[in-house]
Amino acid sequence: MLAHEVVRSEPSAILDAGRLWYRRPAARWFEALPIGNGRLGGMVYSGDTVERIALSESTAWSGAPSDTDVSPTALPNLPAIRELLLSGRYAEAQALAEQHLPGRPVSFGTNVKLPELLIELAVDGETTEYERSLDLGDAIVRTHFERAGITFEREVFASHADDLLVVRLTSSAPASYQISFSDPSATADGDTLQLNFHARESLHSNGKVGTLVDLRTRAATDGSIEALGNYLLIENATAVTLLVAVSTDWQGADPAERPSRLLQNTSSYDALKQAHLADHAPLIRRVGLDIGRSGDAVRALPTDERRELLAKGGEDPELLALYFQYGRYLTVAGSRADSPLPLALQGLWNDGRASGGPWTNDYHLDINTQQNYWAAEITGLGECQAPLFDLIDRLRVSGQKTARELYGVPGWVSHTVSNAWGYSAPGWGLGWGVHVTSGIWISLQLWEHFEYQRDLGFLEARAYPVLRDAAEFFLAYLTEDPSTGLLLSGPSDSPENWYLTPAGEQVSLSMGATCDTVLIEALFRICVEASTLLGTDELFRTRLEAARKKLPAFEIGRHGQLQEWLHDFDEAVPSHRHTSHLIALYPERQITPREHPDLARACEVTIDRRQAADGWEQTEWVEANLMAYYARLLDGDLAVSHLRALIADASEANLLSYSVAGIAGVTENIYATDGNTGATGALAELLVQSTEDEIELLPALPTSWPDGKAHGLRARGNFSVDIEWRSGRLVVARISPLGGSRTVRIRYGEEVLQLLIEGTVELRPAD
Repeated sequence: MLAHEVVRSEPSAILDAGRLWYRRPAARWFEALPIGNGRLGGMVYSGDTVERIALSESTAWSGAPSDTDVSPTALPNLPAIRELLLSGRYAEAQALAEQHLPGRPVSFGTNVKLPELLIELAVDGETTEYERSLDLGDAIVRTHFERAGITFEREVFASHADDLLVVRLTSSAPASYQISFSDPSATADGDTLQLNFHARESLHSNGKVGTLVDLRTRAATDGSIEALGNYLLIENATAVTLLVAVSTDWQGADPAERPSRLLQNTSSYDALKQAHLADHAPLIRRVGLDIGRSGDAVRALPTDERRELLAKGGEDPELLALYFQYGRYLTVAGSRADSPLPLALQGLWNDGRASGGPWTNDYHLDINTQQNYWAAEITGLGECQAPLFDLIDRLRVSGQKTARELYGVPGWVSHTVSNAWGYSAPGWGLGWGVHVTSGIWISLQLWEHFEYQRDLGFLEARAYPVLRDAAEFFLAYLTEDPSTGLLLSGPSDSPENWYLTPAGEQVSLSMGATCDTVLIEALFRICVEASTLLGTDELFRTRLEAARKKLPAFEIGRHGQLQEWLHDFDEAVPSHRHTSHLIALYPERQITPREHPDLARACEVTIDRRQAADGWEQTEWVEANLMAYYARLLDGDLAVSHLRALIADASEANLLSYSVAGIAGVTENIYATDGNTGATGALAELLVQSTEDEIELLPALPTSWPDGKAHGLRARGNFSVDIEWRSGRLVVARISPLGGSRTVRIRYGEEVLQLLIEGTVELRPAD
């Protein structure tokens, strides 16, 4: 049994977050190192002769809001499409839907990349003693090298405290620099370089609309500064500080006001740095992880070489722990409580490949945006979700109009993709564009935030109104199957898969897809619980409970798999990367191995069949997704195999995850944040899992991590969990309430202990 005692709460030892480091400058974007303050981002190349910093800003969007996104012929044809699906005439329904359901965006847009900041060093000679690094603990990219007998040092960081990107150049002897933007239309005046342009492109918008961007940098130095056309010339300097500010006119802002105000900052470099450290360090230090020591020879290698060794089968637990902290770092750098927009497909950073390819660098609501925030609550970064909640609020407003125009019902709805203005209409193609329950899926993040924080004020003011309006939509939207009496969603996709009809046709739209049912059940259940907690909406609660009873049950198909559709259809693409119906495992817990062993096994069969199929579509978010599935299936070894595959096969030299070329219509690897952040959240679930009333310790500890410890992980109910294990067994766990007292079950294996936790409790296995 677990023995426990109440102990005096003491701070846990701080575990180093780690650093990435390299022996050569970055030659390409996937070698550069990311910095960000939640709004302004940079990819730092750390060149010796030319420093490049690829800039990005979250509101630099092409496109514009539109009132004509919904097809005007959708609503009149909706009953006929449903009737065709219910009568088994699937291909006819698909053909009719193709004409009428897809969205009609005029200028959907995308986040666009900004010009680069270029710093050219005018010193000839050979470079020696080179090293560059990113310390996750202080979020500073450092560069050191020697050239012509002069030692050069650089520090670059994105300050959230001062809303600036800061560059510090120092040298042991006077040196000269040329400061410019990669866009030659910039103008230099005095100590400032300025560039104004519209974020326009013609692939995802009409090429005529986009936010107005104001980009500036100001220099201060102990040398001289001269403005020469479109660059600044700095000479005879041993110290230079560059301040970079960016703003746009998104949401009607004055784009010039912010840069003008921010660049008046007269703080010394040391003061800017200290303010940055005081702002960043407390967030990243909340959670530490130690899953074992790597060998000395491995630890001495730069990060890119360690990744290559891991790809060849080497063991490097410290690199896995670094990857975990990297996902937390990217969450902090890309999404702060006051950020105007949440993490997009490429987070805060933008290499131009998503925005310049068949996708957009937008908000994919059929798993990717959700994965961007998997690391937030469980690793102590709950406030980083605030900009996502703001986007959901915009979706709710837009989605009310879509609900009326497209479906003729109250409440709100969204579909597969959204943009900076809250686009909520279907996507412009079937098979991926009609994910009608995406609004529920993304809104589960609101409920998760409440579950972890237990803030009734947040539930009442932010979460419940959104969830209630979504439930209003689905109560009116669901269709009763005349043959069974079940309530079915549809027409909708099970993102982004297709099935084979009994006649052999390939079709995507259906009624009652499992993914929809899982999400609608979750929504109704959550609204019942929330309204009970808030003491409101008793009649509405009764309606929800009655509708829940009429939702379809899970079914196991003829292959032993969990059915993805209401009927036992075969997949048209057996190797497809999306397994949307398995959200019953994660993030939901509608299927668990302890309570539903047969269904859990059906989930495993589904995963096994997909991976065994010829052409299995392995990519970054899929590996993170499989980690989460196996964590919930209590199989840590399989989860870690996918973590290793993610790092080795779908992450680059700078450890940023990418979607592999050849999948989803792209011809080159494209960076996507979701692999990094999704893996971090999934890894934490190997060590701590929680429900409203239970905390499970080491539920899926991998055998390859026999000894380790973690501090600061979070559990639902507003608890902090520190945990230590040796030889694969729990040594001690410390559970601390972060709010008021609360009764909770503590589970370790088959041992369960119920406790009222009022102060820090220390638990150890009894001898």
